[in-house]
Amino acid sequence: MAGLIEELKRRNVFKVSAAYVVLAWLLAQAADLAAETFEAPGWVMKMLVTLLALAFPLVLFFAWAYELTPEGLKKEKDVDRSQSITPQTSRKLDFVIIGLMAVALVYFIWESRYAPTKGSESIVPASAEETPTGVGEQLTLTPPEKSIAVLPFVNMSEDAGNESFSDGISEEILNALAKVKELKVAGRTSSFAFKGQNQDLRQIGETLGVAHILEGSVRKAGDKVRITAQLIQVKDGFHLWSESYDRELTDVFAIQDEIAAAILLQLKAQLLAGDNEVVEANRTSSEAYDSYLLARQRIYERKQLSIESAKDLLDRVIELDPDYAPAYAQRGITAVLLTEQNYGKTPQEEGLTQAKRDIDQALQLNPDLAEGWAALGMYHLQRPGAQDEAIDALEKARAINPSLIDASNWLGIAYKAAGRLGDSLRVLDDMIERDPLYPPAIGNAVTAFGNRGMSDQAAALLAHAKAYMPGDPLILYGEALGHFLRGDIALGLPLVERAMAQQPGNAHLRFTWSTGLYQSHQYERLASEGYPAFQVFALTHLQRTEEAGILAQRLAAQGDVGSLLGFLNVSGKSQDVVRYVEEHWGDLDRLEADFPATGLTGYPLMTDVAYAYSRTGNQQRFDDAMRRIRRAHDEQRSAGADNYIFYILEASYYALAGDRERAIDFFERAIDRGYITSTRPGDDQPYLKSLDGEPRFEAARLRMIEHLNRERTQLGLEPAST
Repeated sequence: MAGLIEELKRRNVFKVSAAYVVLAWLLAQAADLAAETFEAPGWVMKMLVTLLALAFPLVLFFAWAYELTPEGLKKEKDVDRSQSITPQTSRKLDFVIIGLMAVALVYFIWESRYAPTKGSESIVPASAEETPTGVGEQLTLTPPEKSIAVLPFVNMSEDAGNESFSDGISEEILNALAKVKELKVAGRTSSFAFKGQNQDLRQIGETLGVAHILEGSVRKAGDKVRITAQLIQVKDGFHLWSESYDRELTDVFAIQDEIAAAILLQLKAQLLAGDNEVVEANRTSSEAYDSYLLARQRIYERKQLSIESAKDLLDRVIELDPDYAPAYAQRGITAVLLTEQNYGKTPQEEGLTQAKRDIDQALQLNPDLAEGWAALGMYHLQRPGAQDEAIDALEKARAINPSLIDASNWLGIAYKAAGRLGDSLRVLDDMIERDPLYPPAIGNAVTAFGNRGMSDQAAALLAHAKAYMPGDPLILYGEALGHFLRGDIALGLPLVERAMAQQPGNAHLRFTWSTGLYQSHQYERLASEGYPAFQVFALTHLQRTEEAGILAQRLAAQGDVGSLLGFLNVSGKSQDVVRYVEEHWGDLDRLEADFPATGLTGYPLMTDVAYAYSRTGNQQRFDDAMRRIRRAHDEQRSAGADNYIFYILEASYYALAGDRERAIDFFERAIDRGYITSTRPGDDQPYLKSLDGEPRFEAARLRMIEHLNRERTQLGLEPAST
């Protein structure tokens, strides 16, 4: 063995291999930069790395079997040992290795310090047509110096019931700071996620992306209150400022203003361009304010009983102070939240009427109340075709208070409903940056990732949030949604059921749960317990057609036109679809204005309309509908659409267009992504019936049924028949 090693050294095999490894690494780095610059497909780099790896043993073989001589390359066995120049070659190789390593070192230093980091950009591009790269990646960036998180102040009072008061103090200071331009303030949900936790402030600052943290305590006794606050610099834990305030409870608002102003001073407010004045808090009596704060805490819980309790408390606030505008705004929000389409059981029209009355009163009392404009935007969101009114109100709310996270959430939804995908994603990006632990934003981000086929990014975002909010129903919802978007029904259903156990009145959870029931073909359960739109299809599958039709008509009267049009087409009543569309809208311009394509999941409503016109022989209207579908799908594809719902609607479009091969291509893509529909797809999507009997279509259908039965087996259900 010793002799072999000496011979390897003599023939410079070790040095040749070392030089090759360094050279190969440099080639791979250069190729990676070139591939990124010229947007080369992923297989190019894989092929290069494979070739470099395969060449390595060949290099070793040539180093062993051949020698470089003054006469050229010769076989080693043909070289006279007395004439060998391997020692000189060894020295040259030393210089080559040193030179290559120097180049590698220079490159490494440049890459680590100066090269742009991949994936560090914001998720939302400058134009709506470009595809976002990722949500929440900015959380890893260095926080801006002008940034702060207000942690919930600790309740030091003997009465645990004063918890809402101490939370309210924190939140009002947060809101006051949020109104200062150019100061980034972490959102309430993320700041309050650390309540009761004794975590390192530097870790909190890194998680929330802020450079400063305000923490404090509240001790309330009788009509006296002591509030202590301290401002801490995250990077070194240095206490920049601390102060205690002993006041009569009648001066609580003045304390909030005083603390916020002192913080701005300590943050060197002169560095903040523009207005750095704190907006004064809305005044009311101490008793009314206590009830108002408690009501707000209960609204945040998003549970039916909690929201009902909040409404009762707000009734009391208004009784004590009929001119307190924030109470009317919050009561308007509770009225919307308690409708049957959200968290409660109030009929939709009745709830919206109540809400509008309170919201108008709030804005009459205070036209610059951010909560009032946010509530008005939320109200309009519940009304079909009122996206523009919702957007106007919510944009005004955000302009007044950029950190009002609910307003941002509702604005993103409104943009999406109006087909403004780029704007929706920009708001989502801002929400994740300002309030990285806000569950609705996380759920929306998971949807955005899932609709682009980016399941790894969705999983990473959820893992980050779960570390701080384990068991949160909206985090469970996000996990379930991620599973459903991949076709993993058996994994998703238990998660969403756990979430529903915590929030049984949450209509959004019920919708997602119904998706799982539908895809696993649990039609009986879906018909009795599911979300109304899914109940229509379940009743149709169970051949309870009359019940399905009555429910579909009722949903259409409430604004869900898609359920009715789909039901009529599935039932072979395409003429009724045409009649309904023309009686209510007259032409497709008006229909599309009220019901534009939203999100990244195709244009199902217009697909139903196109199918109905094709069945009734109206070629002109059919062509018009198809043009609208094509335009919508092209826009969504350019925005990154990559999910099975989009692909099944592309399959439907091409089937209607008579392009059977492309229709089957997209149908196969949908099945490969986890899509599950009826065992006879044409039963749910009649536009696909023309593909029945095609070998590729049938093969994909059978793969889908195999997938369905695997999920049903995991759920303890009998296999479905083919």
